[in-house]
Amino acid sequence: MTTHLQNSRDVSQFGRVGLLYGGTSSEREISLMSGEAVYEALINMGVETLLIDAQDDIATQLADYDLDRIFIALHGPGGEDGKLQSTLEGLKIPYTGSGVLASELAMDKKRCKELWKDIGLPTTDFFLLHKDTHWSEALSALGGKAMVKPASEGSSIGMSRVENANELKAAWLHAANYDAVVIAEPLLEGEEYTVAILDDQVLPSIRIRSNEIFYDYQAKYFSDETAYFCPSGLSPDKENELQKLSLDAFNSLGCEGWGRVDLMADNTGAFQLLEVNTVPGMTSHSLVPMAAIAAGMDFNQLVFGILEASTR
Repeated sequence: MTTHLQNSRDVSQFGRVGLLYGGTSSEREISLMSGEAVYEALINMGVETLLIDAQDDIATQLADYDLDRIFIALHGPGGEDGKLQSTLEGLKIPYTGSGVLASELAMDKKRCKELWKDIGLPTTDFFLLHKDTHWSEALSALGGKAMVKPASEGSSIGMSRVENANELKAAWLHAANYDAVVIAEPLLEGEEYTVAILDDQVLPSIRIRSNEIFYDYQAKYFSDETAYFCPSGLSPDKENELQKLSLDAFNSLGCEGWGRVDLMADNTGAFQLLEVNTVPGMTSHSLVPMAAIAAGMDFNQLVFGILEASTR
């Protein structure tokens, strides 16, 4: 299923591009890094690009510019949860990535898991945590170890691994600082994988091995000790299975353009869906550029492909 992206590099089709980055979410630091990398690539390709640090009232901000297209490099709430996409739809400005509904759905881990379970795609059970949760019973139902997550955050922000009831309650309190909806999932201790998708093409999978307790914010963006394997070392049959599952998950949410699907193997080796990222990172440690290189694309070609997909 992996293919090499071909394009003519005709940048005139894009017109004047606004690159939205930064923003006000807890992922601002990563968004700044992604935006700067993408900006350099666009300038290198001769794309007329305006770098815009997005603020809360983005509609008013964009009214000052005459833009033909938007490249979204905003991570987290406000950038990939459908709100920005809705604003751009109202302004009739084409943009990269998924549309309003798909972005909103992909940002919500709880709703994603409910949908995947309804249509038969593999994902773990989960427990919705709240102040009246019976912590010991909940942890027992989760198998004694769990991952606690805000339902609508990215980059592992607000996540914790827990192994006792006191840790579970503390993890809920921590996650609740980021989102009112907090979920707990059984701890998966198999291999972690991620699969990038570009314009309906599935790129080679990446296997991730972190020295941290789990693949957290530090491991994702700053650690030089996190190990990445691309190709991931799977057999051809397992690679095809992983790629097909990832594309099915991506399409089930109505996603478009580009994105990244995160998965883990359970103790039987079966793949379990974690989440879909509709605006993945584009930093020096990011995974979509790594997969693109394995597929024969340099960073400029990847950025071109993401932007080109927004023209269809």
